[in-house]
Amino acid sequence: MRGVRFFRSIQIKLIMMVLLLILIAVQLIGVYFISTMKTSLINTFSSTLDSQANMLTTVLSTSNANSEGSLPTGAEVNLSALVSNFLTYSGAEVQVLDAGGKVLATSSNHQSYIGRKNTSLLVSRALQGVRNNEEEIIDESNVRNKVIAKPIFSGDKIVGAVYIVASMSELYRTMEDINRIFVSATLIALGLTAVLGVLLAGTITSPIKALTRQAGAVAEGRFDERVPVFGKDEIGQLSIAFNEMTDRLSDALALNEEEKEKLASILSNMSDGVLATDEVGGVIVTNRRARAMLGLQEPRDGITLSQALGIEREPIAETLQGNESSMLLHRETEESTEDEIYRVTLTPIRRRDKGVVGAIAVLQDVTEAEMLEQSRREFVANVSHELRTPLTTIKSYAEALSEGALNEPPLADRFVGVIRSETERMIRLVTDLLHLSRFDSRRNQLLRQNVDLLEMLEEVVDRFSFQLRQKAITVSVKVEETRKTAMLDRDGIDQVLDNLVSNAIKYTLDGGSIDITAATNGDGQLAIAIKDTGIGIPKKDLPRIFERFYRVDKARSRNMGGTGLGLSIAREIVRAHGGSMTIESESNVGTVVTVQLPIVPEGSESA
Repeated sequence: MRGVRFFRSIQIKLIMMVLLLILIAVQLIGVYFISTMKTSLINTFSSTLDSQANMLTTVLSTSNANSEGSLPTGAEVNLSALVSNFLTYSGAEVQVLDAGGKVLATSSNHQSYIGRKNTSLLVSRALQGVRNNEEEIIDESNVRNKVIAKPIFSGDKIVGAVYIVASMSELYRTMEDINRIFVSATLIALGLTAVLGVLLAGTITSPIKALTRQAGAVAEGRFDERVPVFGKDEIGQLSIAFNEMTDRLSDALALNEEEKEKLASILSNMSDGVLATDEVGGVIVTNRRARAMLGLQEPRDGITLSQALGIEREPIAETLQGNESSMLLHRETEESTEDEIYRVTLTPIRRRDKGVVGAIAVLQDVTEAEMLEQSRREFVANVSHELRTPLTTIKSYAEALSEGALNEPPLADRFVGVIRSETERMIRLVTDLLHLSRFDSRRNQLLRQNVDLLEMLEEVVDRFSFQLRQKAITVSVKVEETRKTAMLDRDGIDQVLDNLVSNAIKYTLDGGSIDITAATNGDGQLAIAIKDTGIGIPKKDLPRIFERFYRVDKARSRNMGGTGLGLSIAREIVRAHGGSMTIESESNVGTVVTVQLPIVPEGSESA
């Protein structure tokens, strides 16, 4: 283990890296140098030996050739003396051969070779006229020799050959000396490099060790220590940057602690409740307001957010998957008969590297707001829209009386009767608005009675006769023969029909038509349909047409007195009867509103 740790040291790595670089560089240079020198020495040796052989063959060819075209063997020419006096490499053996390959003279002490035939392949090739014959051989003494054979010419005739054998031991001994010198130089260079590497690595690793110690101190929370700066090089700049980072980190942690204390103070004094969970939904943080709202003690191990809120686990699981959600939480209280209503907003806690690591639940007490909203809905639903129709009717007949109808007693009595009936209907409308407020609270009670459908529909038309005459709109009323009566809340259905007919008149152009029918549909329900030839409703607005305060054309609706509550109120009344309301419309063609009501037998418990 100590050896492993030793080689993990950056100082050792730097030294080893420098040594390896030097070693590789020296080896590459040495291999190239020795190889080049060896080639140069061998080429020089060979060329010198070849030059001497050529010189000897030239001398023998020019001065020793006789008229018969053969080398002499007598006293005319002393070949042995000529060969012995010819300067060659130390230890080189020179033989002069005749045309048959016999030795005529030799420079060595082996005079016994004279008269013998040299059977070397190089000699045979030289006697055949090949000029370049050389090779390297290793003799019986394990000595490498260079062998050259050259032909001797007399004119165009080969009269003999020169055979030279030179030892290359001195050349290879020189190469071995050079190798030893190179290895010694390499070892000396590596030693000096190791010493310099230790010194160089120390200048690099000492600041790094100081940085390591300072980093450990920072990790332990000691920010008062500083890294020494030894220079302005890269390591010195790193030390300066590390010291600045330490200062900033110290300031950031101090600021973080301050913000943490502020956050804890804010959480403790918030008017909203806050609960935080871990990644599995366990509660880890609660503030004082949340504990008061939910009746919890300090967070204990094992309690989950769903248990603390008293809700199902599905919303919590979806939040932990990254989805935000909101819901209303109703909780019963001992102090009050009304439930407290909390709006719970679930938000995931995300971390950049880990995704969702928890969730936050924020509880807002919206009990009072919900009560105010409910009161606003009741007030608007009871006053804003539904009183306009009877008031318009009363105003119309009152104006007719003031314009001269009062002087015609029969007509005046009729108009006064309508005004009286509309006044009574206004009183009924106020009462019905109170009933509508009960629809939202599901405390409404219908007053069903047996109603003549044809009479009810004709009375609706009669109430709007003045507006119909003004716009020249024709109205047709048709009731199925098999269904003339029904058990209905007359005032409620009158209010529904008044709304629908009023809307049909408003949005039907002059000269149009309105058809009102009552029949039993295929589901066995009473279907009352109001069909007009008005401007229609765009398809994109049909899904929202029953929403409260929703207007297709806000400016037109406001000019015509609409508030966006008529259809919503009508639908609530129809729902209270157990029925439904549908609308089919096409722009510039017309609209069909169908009210479907269950048929209740007379005298039944539902009635």
